[in-house]
Amino acid sequence: MPAAEAQDRIDELVRRVRAALDGVIDPEIRRPITELDMVGRVEANESGDVSVGVKLTIVGCPAADRIERDVLAAAESVSGPGRATVGVSVMTPAERTALTEKLRGSKVARGIPFGPDSLTRVYAVTSGKGGVGKSTVTANLAVALAQQGLRVGLIDADVHGFSIPGLLGLGEDDGTAMKPTKVGDMMLPPVAYGVKVISIGMFLDVPEGKRASSVAVAWRGPMLHRTISQFLTDVYFGDLDVVLLDLPPGTGDVAISVGQLLPNAEVIVVTTPQPAAADVAERSGVVARQTGQKVVGVVENMAGLVQADGSVLELFGSGGGEEVAARLSEDQAEPVPVLAQVPLSIALRIGGDSGVPVVVAAPDDPAALALVELAKTLAGRPRELSGRSLPMSVR
Repeated sequence: MPAAEAQDRIDELVRRVRAALDGVIDPEIRRPITELDMVGRVEANESGDVSVGVKLTIVGCPAADRIERDVLAAAESVSGPGRATVGVSVMTPAERTALTEKLRGSKVARGIPFGPDSLTRVYAVTSGKGGVGKSTVTANLAVALAQQGLRVGLIDADVHGFSIPGLLGLGEDDGTAMKPTKVGDMMLPPVAYGVKVISIGMFLDVPEGKRASSVAVAWRGPMLHRTISQFLTDVYFGDLDVVLLDLPPGTGDVAISVGQLLPNAEVIVVTTPQPAAADVAERSGVVARQTGQKVVGVVENMAGLVQADGSVLELFGSGGGEEVAARLSEDQAEPVPVLAQVPLSIALRIGGDSGVPVVVAAPDDPAALALVELAKTLAGRPRELSGRSLPMSVR
């Protein structure tokens, strides 16, 4: 075969391999590795053997094995089984800096990516008091939204009582939470069930022989505000359709900080069926409005235990959700609806303990069905574009 023809075949093989690598997605950043400049050399020979060089973002990258496996599969889809090899190296500091600037711009220009001009929908999930299952609802709702095909981020803003990592199976055997990957001054959040997650529990120093639950976060207002601000600016979530914030119960510093940092956030109030719970649940919605946010609905959790014969045992009474919605609807142009009633469920409790959300572990459970319907309702809400600048210009 003439040398020129042989070289043309090699060049074509390399081109096809590079095209196949466009389909390899970094599991943390969720973008093609070719777009992230993670592919180095791609070489081939006359026999059809291929070698690919991959540059990981950091030493000890937690996604290294998966990336190497996916790259090998993509290369062999072109060259044939057993005819490709993958060499792994690490980006230089200059390459990492270039990557972080490509992803989110320079540090000087960095700001909160989910502000009023963003098309990302922001939901702050709140409650008047603890123990109503707010975090459980939030974690399952996030996963259910991801199951709808949306790109979802979840910020555990309950700094003192964080529980999201455990609810989503991001905890270790000693009770500590899986840590984000640090690339330069940028943090890549862990991903659970298609949801990008960040929590203060991922940053705690747990003494040897202790569990994370034994470490208390004893911070006051300024530190809490700074933490929420850093979650919003220093963590790279990428392009998201929805961001959920699991707020602490009550009307304290974090709720006020979220109102200041994300005035465009829409608020979902979680309550229980007891009419007496309406008083405290109403307050969380009132504080949200005082910071300029809109209350979009109420979720009634623990709304009854479904019996084997189909009847419902109302262990905690009934009417609390409707009462909160009615109170929050007073003097408003639009009524505040009850978005969902989530029944008491053993499967829901087991899912929280095991770190496998009920919408994944038991999708036919009544609680799972209610949470999925809630996700569908939120996913189908129209976007309000009035007063929002759009990314276009007139030529």
